[in-house]
Amino acid sequence: MGEFVIKMPDVGEGVAEAELVEWHVKPGDPVREDMVLAAVMTDKATVEIPSPVEGVVLWLGAEVGDTVAVKAPLLRIQIAGGDGGEAEVASPAAMEPALKVEPAKDPPADAKPAASPPARPAIETKIIQPEKIAERPAAREPAERPLASPAVRLRAQEAGVDLRQVIGTGPAGRIGHEDLEQFIARGAQPAAAVATGPARKTDVEEIKITGLRRRIAEKMRLASSRIPHITYVEEVDVTDLEDLRATMNAGRKSDQPKLTILPFLMRALVKTIGEQPGVNATFDDDAGVVTRYGAVHIGIATQTPSGLTVPVVRHAEARSIWDVAAELTRLADAARNGTAAREELSGSTITITSLGALGGIVTTPIINHPEVAIVGVNKIMTRPVWDGTQFIPRKMMNLSSSFDHRIVDGWDAAVFVQRIKALLETPALIFIEG
Repeated sequence: MGEFVIKMPDVGEGVAEAELVEWHVKPGDPVREDMVLAAVMTDKATVEIPSPVEGVVLWLGAEVGDTVAVKAPLLRIQIAGGDGGEAEVASPAAMEPALKVEPAKDPPADAKPAASPPARPAIETKIIQPEKIAERPAAREPAERPLASPAVRLRAQEAGVDLRQVIGTGPAGRIGHEDLEQFIARGAQPAAAVATGPARKTDVEEIKITGLRRRIAEKMRLASSRIPHITYVEEVDVTDLEDLRATMNAGRKSDQPKLTILPFLMRALVKTIGEQPGVNATFDDDAGVVTRYGAVHIGIATQTPSGLTVPVVRHAEARSIWDVAAELTRLADAARNGTAAREELSGSTITITSLGALGGIVTTPIINHPEVAIVGVNKIMTRPVWDGTQFIPRKMMNLSSSFDHRIVDGWDAAVFVQRIKALLETPALIFIEG
């Protein structure tokens, strides 16, 4: 029998470490070649690590939530025959470098000897239940696609299980290995609903923040602690813009996407940045250097089942409104499905954040560090507006925008927002060149 050690792969781009966000195996588990063993997260992407060999897991070198250095031992696998050796195997598509497999060595003195059970990718939850209260969510609709990792989907396919019948206990109903195994153990029959009456609840949850949620927390802490925000709110009459949008959608071609208000706002941003390039910038406060960009790469804050991500529409200055809309739709879908590439989630020069119909009246957006400005979109409401002789119904929307007050003065912030307001209230100006 031989043993192989799989080390944390080098994911490139100068990344020296990654966070372990999910184990798919535990000691004693048999593994097949190309079976996903674990998932790790860098600042830019989540990467699944496959097995280059067939064998049995002997040892796991980290727990979910641990930060593991590149080339540090991650796990050992016992293989049949030989005394081990060195091999290079191709890494998953999301990771260009190869995983390196080396002969087994004794685990480091400070390595964790035990295995942690499989854990969920976004958060690991430990539930203390003095009194168990059985309560399960309703079954999914037939067309609803359940949330699950590729490894869980493969296991379900091998077992002949329809994941739509499995109840997930993870974030947003995500199905984990434990959920699937419990379902199979019950004979692959949907669990019957348990009737419960009013009862005293004594459950306590301890939630370890890991994966994307921890990245979001760190980024928000960094932005809030290092950037002195100034937030400027202005109301915009979008009645004419909404009429134009409805007209353009009614006459769009079959291959053109449906227009929301965001493509118009993005085109208005491009025109305004041409007059005020200082807001299309990043600030390295350690070096004391502001970098202004000719290209307008607009980040769009997007809510996904795993948390907030910011896909980037690159070179918005060179795109038509239909092209902007198509790219925006593609990136938002990729972010929500977890298929966005690393380069599609970084490199923005200014960001837009919108909660759509939940946008509220006013928000205080936090700047996407190291940028110097963010534009927040609030919901559209029909309100009575005085026209000088009477009140008339108008569609009104607030823009809540924040700026890095070290770089952008209050006056410049106000001029920037007022220019966007003028373009949105007279939308024909958005399409006039020059």
